[in-house]
Amino acid sequence: MGLDHAATKPHEQLARHLDSKMAAVNTLIRERMASRHAPRIPEVTAHLVEAGGKRLRPMLTLATADMCGYGGAFDVHLAATVEFIHTATLLHDDVVDESQQRRGRPTANLLWDNKSSVLVGDYLFARAFQLMVEPGNLRVLDILSNAAAVIAEGEVLQLSAARDLKTDESIYLQVVRGKTAALFSAATEVGGVIADAPEAQIKALFDYGDALGIAFQIVDDLLDYQGDSNATGKNVGDDFRERKLTLPVIKAVAASDETERAFWTRTIEKGRQEDGDLEHALDLLTKHGALEATRQDALSWAAKAKSAMEALPDHAVRGMLTDLADYVVARVN
Repeated sequence: MGLDHAATKPHEQLARHLDSKMAAVNTLIRERMASRHAPRIPEVTAHLVEAGGKRLRPMLTLATADMCGYGGAFDVHLAATVEFIHTATLLHDDVVDESQQRRGRPTANLLWDNKSSVLVGDYLFARAFQLMVEPGNLRVLDILSNAAAVIAEGEVLQLSAARDLKTDESIYLQVVRGKTAALFSAATEVGGVIADAPEAQIKALFDYGDALGIAFQIVDDLLDYQGDSNATGKNVGDDFRERKLTLPVIKAVAASDETERAFWTRTIEKGRQEDGDLEHALDLLTKHGALEATRQDALSWAAKAKSAMEALPDHAVRGMLTDLADYVVARVN
């Protein structure tokens, strides 16, 4: 089931609840992605920013600040910062992965070129740092700048880990915490920090974002092998073709016999893929229950996210964020 076909859509409830704040975020993003001297910057950025993404990460910052009683204007700056960091990483990711499609549309590197994608990504990172300075909160700066470093670290770790059959679930988790969960947890944590929430609540917000981000990425990796390409905007088996060792394959490799391991070595480590290999990979994932085990892991992380919410104030947003954790895994339920 695709995200947009789920029976309830907590991200839409959140969007309605945060309507005026999100409008302010979108205005700020448009203002700050402008460039007087390089018109290609807003062209490339607009292609991604206007591509109909759900703006989940900036909404998390606005939602957590709201739940913790923040009444100022700087949650908008922090939400825009989070979206800029996210967009910058997408531009760089598509170059690294040589991707041709994102959210069902051609990638920026395909429409322009790799140089434009890398340089515009750099520009957005710089813009993000300008934005995060403006609230004048050193702790917020520490959290977001740390997240930017952890994201880059996770991407570099993935380069070496993604095609190495020795990569186990703990290394996978480290990669996911870097490339995906770090921005989720920073987005939720800064909402509490800007609102001067008690430390226990800030910790709970971090734990929520961390678990939500991990569940989100595990679901993404699972859908690569059993999703609907119309709903996901990706082709089934893209990760296999790109020789990415994601959680379903890590589980299958751990359970494989000598012949099966030789298959994974040839297709993932050595990259010698032939017709019928994807089908055989899917058979092995099914044989060892790797897809179902991956699904259970995603559900378990979603449950951790929901449990973290219990430490937060009773508020309309709290229910929406709890539902959001269920919703992220609804695609594989």
